Amino acid sequence: MDALLALEDGTVFAGRSFGAPGERTGEVVFNTSMTGYQEVLTDPSYRGQMVAMTAPQIGNTGINDEDMESAQAQVEALLVREASPVTSNWRARQDLGQFLRAQGVIALTGVDTRALTRHLRSFGTMKAAVSTEDLSPESLVAKARAAPPISARNLVEGVSCSAPFAWTEGGPSGWGRLAPPARRHIVVYDCGVKRSILRAFVDRGCRVTVVPWCTSADDALALDPDGILLSNGPGDPERVPELAEAVRGLVGRRPMLGICLGHQVLGLALGARTYKLRFGHHGGNQPVLDLDSRRVEITAQNHNYAIDATSLDEREVRVTHLNLNDRTVEGMRHRRWPILSVQYHPEAAPGPHDAEGVFGEFLRLVDEYRGN
Repeated sequence: MDALLALEDGTVFAGRSFGAPGERTGEVVFNTSMTGYQEVLTDPSYRGQMVAMTAPQIGNTGINDEDMESAQAQVEALLVREASPVTSNWRARQDLGQFLRAQGVIALTGVDTRALTRHLRSFGTMKAAVSTEDLSPESLVAKARAAPPISARNLVEGVSCSAPFAWTEGGPSGWGRLAPPARRHIVVYDCGVKRSILRAFVDRGCRVTVVPWCTSADDALALDPDGILLSNGPGDPERVPELAEAVRGLVGRRPMLGICLGHQVLGLALGARTYKLRFGHHGGNQPVLDLDSRRVEITAQNHNYAIDATSLDEREVRVTHLNLNDRTVEGMRHRRWPILSVQYHPEAAPGPHDAEGVFGEFLRLVDEYRGN
């Protein structure tokens, strides 16, 4: 089946459908990961976005049960150069096309993803429409232009839980092993949290309670947490002012860790500003400099917004990590309170494991705070 992708600037790319039929609008981004497409597809941070994979072939390992980062696919569409005709992995339960069709996700193969990536790199992320039904370039371009921008939408409310719940599952890396005893209680603000982040805390001896993104500070504290996690999630951090208000009420009352969107919201709560990047950071090869150790970590990232370093109050907050590609803020720490945050994904699903130490550093702060 033929299909078209139309960008709001009038550029059109042709392809063939291997997913669900239909039509979608959203924002197009490119992801440079060579592996981990299942984690990308199910990462709630991609809600509202169409993802173009720069790897030349996608789908050869199929879809399994263990690598789901949420209960469903989250992307608006998947764009690839070639969908693998072969599925070969002992964990696979279905092939990529079957999964996408079952999930209602439009997917195009045969797209010139190299040209698309170069276009987005030159002109920035933009709105788009993709369709297997309307094959008129003019009509699809008009639909892309009429689509609401991500900056005008609260995407978090569509991926957050509706009520608090306990998460008890650890990671699959030690088949059959028992998780360590839960010595700490971590409350997670669910802005679209990835399952790998929750598993990382269980594996480190934590009892985990997940709460909706709009939970007040008092309601979170009523759960008697030892620490608070502000999770990753989709969209513009300024679209969730309720969360920033809750964070202000938590400052100084519990240790906090912000990841990705949580990092940005923490910045807003501390008086900083955020801005949209030209084409974002999406992939598992982003170099980040730790300003304290001078160590360079290769990190996994998925975000379109960043904290404006010039807007941070240096008397209260210091920048701890910088992106070596564009010098954007990748981490910060409060000077008085046990609060730290990172723009990248320390759980690395998918991606390198260089930054896993963030979890240990946060739990060290939790233990110190609890001991005092």
